[in-house]
Amino acid sequence: MPTLDVPGARLFYEVRGSGPVLVVVGSPMSARYFAPLAEALAAHHTVITTDPRGIAASPIDDPTLDVPVDQRADDLVRILDAVGAASADVFGSSGGAITGLSLVAHHGDRVRALVAHEPPVMTLLPDADEQLAAAREIVATFHSDGAEAAFGRFMVQAGFVGEDSGAPTEPMPGPPPTEQDMLDGARFLEHDLLVTTGYRPDLEALRAAPSRILLGLGEGSAHLVTQRTTTVLAEALGLEPTMFPGDHGGFLDDPAGFADALAKQLS
Repeated sequence: MPTLDVPGARLFYEVRGSGPVLVVVGSPMSARYFAPLAEALAAHHTVITTDPRGIAASPIDDPTLDVPVDQRADDLVRILDAVGAASADVFGSSGGAITGLSLVAHHGDRVRALVAHEPPVMTLLPDADEQLAAAREIVATFHSDGAEAAFGRFMVQAGFVGEDSGAPTEPMPGPPPTEQDMLDGARFLEHDLLVTTGYRPDLEALRAAPSRILLGLGEGSAHLVTQRTTTVLAEALGLEPTMFPGDHGGFLDDPAGFADALAKQLS
């Protein structure tokens, strides 16, 4: 599998299929979670997936460092350069949607269309201070009580779990976690959560960018905080959310159906 040496890290990426280039990215989700979606899209696209810097097979020289959102976006530009793609469509999920917003704001000439699926732009919410304080409490819980307790609090903030419930409202989709996933989860809690939720998008740059921007929202995401963040960002940009099957992880539940919906929006 190809890797790319960049300042401070080595980036792992995969290329599938043929046709218009489409980058599929998450944060902190690694490339393996997007493999079924990428396979479904590869019939009509050249699909690039990647492990974000510091996650899975993309190690960083100093793992004690946070990775700023803008650096995550710069890494995507480096990968596009490595494969010889002047521009690409981009599908970003969750924290990957935040990465996509930075990519458009700073490198809009490299992005034909961005589908930002449920970006957690907490900084735009009316209760941003409370949401960011809750994120800091999750990190504090990680340091005091460990990852399981911290993810419990995270699931409550995200809306997957009720305040008085000890179990998710529904099973989380996707493959069961591996040992590497556990390591990536710890990195997310210690180094990525506050970086992603604290990101403030450059609305002026997004409005001025040549890229077409679509803000994806799951049909089943009404109970999630990302429904609120997606809606408030859409209002700030003068857009209507584009509905997709499922909820926050709809591409995991039904990758073929989700791929069809995404390809239709990009056609």
